[in-house]
Amino acid sequence: MEELNDITSIELIEEMIQQNELVFLYVSRPECSVCHALLPKIRDLLKPYPLVHLVHINASQVEEVASRFLIFSVPTMIMLVEQKEFIRADRFVRFDRLEEQVQQIYHMYTRLEE
Repeated sequence: MEELNDITSIELIEEMIQQNELVFLYVSRPECSVCHALLPKIRDLLKPYPLVHLVHINASQVEEVASRFLIFSVPTMIMLVEQKEFIRADRFVRFDRLEEQVQQIYHMYTRLEE
């Protein structure tokens, strides 16, 4: 996993998505206690995947993120592969399922790149 990037504008989000083939968006709000608890778990989940760029977005600071990515609650996690959404999880996350999905997509993607 690439180091966590805290993004402060919708333009920077778009730039990250365009410049990187594997992007994992983590959208939260400061007042969301679940969001704070999940972020370290997401970091740990993505550590084995060095090509994935983790992007943290504060939805209170970047309000446009809700309309751009159709986000209705936080936390919301979206994995993009070549600018296309492949995974979406929000609010109540089943980590075993999320980990399985990330692993499948990552291995499929890296095999195609070889």
